[in-house]
Amino acid sequence: MLSSGFTDAPVSRSLVYFLIGSSILVSITDLKHYFYIQIVPHIWTYHQVWRVLIYQLCYINSTEVLFAAMMLYNMRVIERLWGSRKYASFILLTLTLTTILPPLLLALFIRPLSLNTINYLPAGPTPLIFALLAQYHATIPQIYKYRIAASSSSSQNTSPNLPTPGLVLSDKSTTYLPALQLCLSQFPGSAICALVGWFIGSSWRNDVLPGRITGWRLPGWMVGVRTVKRGEGFEGLRRRLEGENTNPDPGAASGVEGRDGGRRRTLGRQLVDQFRGAF
Repeated sequence: MLSSGFTDAPVSRSLVYFLIGSSILVSITDLKHYFYIQIVPHIWTYHQVWRVLIYQLCYINSTEVLFAAMMLYNMRVIERLWGSRKYASFILLTLTLTTILPPLLLALFIRPLSLNTINYLPAGPTPLIFALLAQYHATIPQIYKYRIAASSSSSQNTSPNLPTPGLVLSDKSTTYLPALQLCLSQFPGSAICALVGWFIGSSWRNDVLPGRITGWRLPGWMVGVRTVKRGEGFEGLRRRLEGENTNPDPGAASGVEGRDGGRRRTLGRQLVDQFRGAF
């Protein structure tokens, strides 16, 4: 049975609530101008490096908030597949890398190569969302495809052996189309964030990030998961299996020792005991 809503996805639920709440709060307090980045004058002139640390906390456009929340909701299946601890560890690691790389690339490489015409980096966790999208693309398979016909042609004029012209989409298109809108919403700055996020997500999945940081995990208590000590899980499983395999004689439940002295009964003995009271 498929789980609906945010069942078994507490980290995704917290992300969506925080994104919507922070975006609304910034909007009603009129603080939007603090969350986007312009290399000149914010970084080079006024030295407002703190903008790098906060630009992913919210969106300043209601359309971007809507599409970002839709994507995070659709990609909650990754948390169910990985578990909350691995999912939260990936998010924290990705946030650390995407906080530094997009502003650094824009300031040192993209802006000089574009003759100072590309100077703007929009607010919002677009790099994080596209890093998650890279995992969604590689992990979640397509279930079905459908075709949107370009024109209504009669069945008499169309050969049954030829495919019907039109646009072929899949069930994952409801995630990719909002991602495309988010990537192009404030082009080219939003596209830079999207490409950096996809690159980091793909690098994490292929285990090419330096320092073996892909194996790092948050402490289990931070996401409400009990950390099992080494050997404890095996011992608990062994005791449970022993308890299931041990089936004492019915007389032992009433304090009377069974015929087999508490030993494991054979299949024949179990059948005899089952029908003993029927005659």
